[in-house]
Amino acid sequence: MKRRMQELERQIAKVKEELMELAELRPGSISLQYNVCGSPNCRCKASPQQRHGPYYQLNYTRKGKGGTRFVKREEVKLVQRQIDSYGRLRALLDRWIDLGTELADLNLAEHRESLKRDS
Repeated sequence: MKRRMQELERQIAKVKEELMELAELRPGSISLQYNVCGSPNCRCKASPQQRHGPYYQLNYTRKGKGGTRFVKREEVKLVQRQIDSYGRLRALLDRWIDLGTELADLNLAEHRESLKRDS
């Protein structure tokens, strides 16, 4: 049990190190949008339809509220890196929670064993 606890503590320390390496974070995803304008004789109203675009749009939810924001073509790679970094944050936090829960269970079992020995 002690060996497993030490291994869990080592893995948690590694997760914490990786968390410190994260840079800019942004929740969401990028999608391509094609739009129809309001001009009656525009190509987007023709048959077959030739919509305007593509436009890059960031879609996100934060604190229970959703939002969208247009992203310039030259900013797409940067925004995607920020989204990927946020995804890495979420994965690392999930890993930390899993490891921490197992460690807490082992600590609790060890505590119960020591109470049995003392009584």
